[in-house]
Amino acid sequence: MTSTFPNISISTERLVLRPLDEDDVPALAAMMNDEQVAAWTHVPQPFTEENAATWIGEYAPAERTAGRGLDLAVTEFLTQRLVGVIQLTKTNWHVRATELSYIIAPWARGEGYASEAALATAQWLFGDQKFERVELRTAADNTASQQVAQKIGCISEGVLRGACIARVRTDDGVWTDVRTDFIVWSLLPEDLEGTTGQLTDTDGFTTFTDWN
Repeated sequence: MTSTFPNISISTERLVLRPLDEDDVPALAAMMNDEQVAAWTHVPQPFTEENAATWIGEYAPAERTAGRGLDLAVTEFLTQRLVGVIQLTKTNWHVRATELSYIIAPWARGEGYASEAALATAQWLFGDQKFERVELRTAADNTASQQVAQKIGCISEGVLRGACIARVRTDDGVWTDVRTDFIVWSLLPEDLEGTTGQLTDTDGFTTFTDWN
């Protein structure tokens, strides 16, 4: 029997992480058309509302049902505005390990949302889901993503040489692929000691299952 993640909502001091829904389509499309997102991810460019609708309605549910991962919208608690996405991929239920990645919208950067959302997700994985390892991979030149990994307590394990394809714009404005390295980070349950109080309130986070 395939293990799967539940439909959940995770609340922190400032954020609510919940399943993506069709109301997120316009904001998700706008977020994915940002230059930094285009440079460090593999999403199509331009990223249309049709692409966003397919992600929300087909890709994300299929990944969860198959047990491969989980996609969560990151929203502001007060405004309910979409400010990012958390993804869990390459989940191994026997090893109790998964790969975590995060994307923050350009209009929400600089607020610490990526680290707050990533930490809350890791706490939920280690606590409710009894996972033993969370892995992150950051492109060698993506210093912002590396700072998030360091902030939540990840340990750098090494470099996968030439394992990442990033994108840059040519002089004529066309995106082109460039090869770079991946830095591999890991987070184990014991790595979170002393981190929770720095990024979230003293209660950590609250989860709500069977989100509708």
